[in-house]
Amino acid sequence: MTDTRSDTSTDSYEVLVIGGGAAGLSAGLVLGRARRRTLLVDAGEPRNAPAAHMQGYLSRDGMPPAELLAVGREEIARYGTVELVRDRVVDVTRDGAEGSPPGFTAALAGGRTVRARRVIVATGLKDELPAVPGVAERWGRDVIHCPYCHGWEVRDEAFGVLATSPMSVHQALLVSHWSKDTTLFLHTVAEADLSDDELRRLAAAGVRVVPGEVAGLVVEDDRITGVRLADGTVHARSVVFVAPRMVPRTGLLEKLGAELRETPMGSCPVVDETGRTTVPGVWAAGNATLFAQQVINAASTGYTAAAAVNGELVFEDIDARIGVEHTGATGPDGTGAEV
Repeated sequence: MTDTRSDTSTDSYEVLVIGGGAAGLSAGLVLGRARRRTLLVDAGEPRNAPAAHMQGYLSRDGMPPAELLAVGREEIARYGTVELVRDRVVDVTRDGAEGSPPGFTAALAGGRTVRARRVIVATGLKDELPAVPGVAERWGRDVIHCPYCHGWEVRDEAFGVLATSPMSVHQALLVSHWSKDTTLFLHTVAEADLSDDELRRLAAAGVRVVPGEVAGLVVEDDRITGVRLADGTVHARSVVFVAPRMVPRTGLLEKLGAELRETPMGSCPVVDETGRTTVPGVWAAGNATLFAQQVINAASTGYTAAAAVNGELVFEDIDARIGVEHTGATGPDGTGAEV
């Protein structure tokens, strides 16, 4: 990762990729191989930084997340057309009149102003954790949220599920597949809010239900040993699952006027199958578009978005040479086929 330049010059690129996680780096790799002059701006705040390892990524199962990013940056550097900088995009605007070919100007926190023909936003999301003592401190270690990411590593241990919403019943039922010793701590969810059907399913799955607010986690020798309720009762547990509030970093997309859609877990941008947003020339990839992206999924969306961006630029340039107005329509694979 190169150092950010602190000048006020304006540089021009074909593509600006905002975010250097799995999605952004995957996009950068595709664009480098497509010989596109690209600027990839990474603020250095990957969502999975607290985790020691990532799982479920074919051929990279168990690799530390930081190592994946380092290897990705090295691979991109081989192609010579992608500039990687550690900085933050603080503003981005669309240039030109409506209906003209897309173009964008972005301001970086370090002082640079850059222009690009296309933008891929891969800014991810942040996890907001419940304010229960011990949860933030153990996050990514023995406080986890995804059984597909960590379930195998903690299989058959004593699970606790900290309820943060009625959706926590679903989480408890799911994780019970990895351990038959699972307890759902209702915390701030009232027992009366659980339906008869949910209670029957919890019983059928062997999940114990414990009402009452959780006061904190008991930690001994750098390991969780229990969950303490507000009444002082301690339930022995070694792993705690919690569903954080996932907040996508959509600020730049909103500044550009991208349409958002409401989901049960919050707002995310409206995109097509390639990640194209409702703003011409702007794509989104990774956890900026969907909440349930695993690392391998995020990388896939970055690849797809970059291929679509390159395809659109190829046909825009060809059409410009023959004096034909380019519509921006390309196929799902970026080939330029009609959509």
